[in-house]
Amino acid sequence: MKDFYVADAARFENAVVTTYFCLSSLSVREKKTGGQFLAMTLSDKTGSFEARMWDDFADAIASCSEGCYVKVQGQISKYQGKFQITLQKMRHAADNEVEPGDYRPVSQFDPAEMEAELRGYVAAFRNEDLKRLVLAFLDDPGIGPQFTVAPAAKGLHHAWLSGLLEHVLMLVRVCLATAPFYPEADPDLLVTGAILHDIGKVRELEWKTSFGYTLEGQMIGHISIAQGMLREKVLALAPFPDRLRVLVEHMILSHHGRYEFGSPKLPMTPEAMVLSALDDLEAKFAAMRREFAAAEAAGKKPSETTEWVRSMERPLLNSQAYLADEE
Repeated sequence: MKDFYVADAARFENAVVTTYFCLSSLSVREKKTGGQFLAMTLSDKTGSFEARMWDDFADAIASCSEGCYVKVQGQISKYQGKFQITLQKMRHAADNEVEPGDYRPVSQFDPAEMEAELRGYVAAFRNEDLKRLVLAFLDDPGIGPQFTVAPAAKGLHHAWLSGLLEHVLMLVRVCLATAPFYPEADPDLLVTGAILHDIGKVRELEWKTSFGYTLEGQMIGHISIAQGMLREKVLALAPFPDRLRVLVEHMILSHHGRYEFGSPKLPMTPEAMVLSALDDLEAKFAAMRREFAAAEAAGKKPSETTEWVRSMERPLLNSQAYLADEE
């Protein structure tokens, strides 16, 4: 069974390992010197790294495809500051050789406890129409169970099982803590937007063996999917105040904050402005924690920045670790 994880790479630099991974991506590329090679991304619950197979990969590509489990043998090395593995062998792994829990990262928090806390906040709503709306999603047998287990993203932030629920709960906590400072924003409406802003991800993403996008997710995207889901629920809840529907729908459509970030609309209400700002902050901090952990696993010193973080267009520095190291 699996005894080597991506997070162990720093301890095995230049060593040859034999282990199992999920094959997250696979492509055949052209060598600069002629011929072809196999470029892959291998992953497990601790992360992912790039893999290359330079020769004799005909059998491997014939039996392996994206999303399957593979057994590999290869050498761990570092290239441009990142660990990777160069494979000599790769084959499809049989079902009895793998334990699915080894390959998909999961939230560190208990999903049942997170859901119970979230429902407690909804139960405290003073606005009965918004309470009906949110519970219509949470109680839906086709949406509720997916909402509790779905990742929040393929890789940017909260990219683990129950990551969507964790992200939403953290955002609701921050919204409730912030609301007293912005009395212009209605708390029930703000929390409704926090819970439903990413609800479309239950249909945008898939998470069977690795995280990826459904065809609907690629073609439509979670914002537009969520807009459609909201309208379906409002029709089912009729009569439902149309003014509330417009305000909730606006928060969904504007929560990315800027056109270039995929928002069809810019935030125009107090609730939409607070939601957009706090959603961005909460997602960035989740990504930051991941980068700090990756830098530590790679053996970086506290005085060194992380690798370049593409989603933020900058490297990061763990200030607490930096100060603690000086002490």
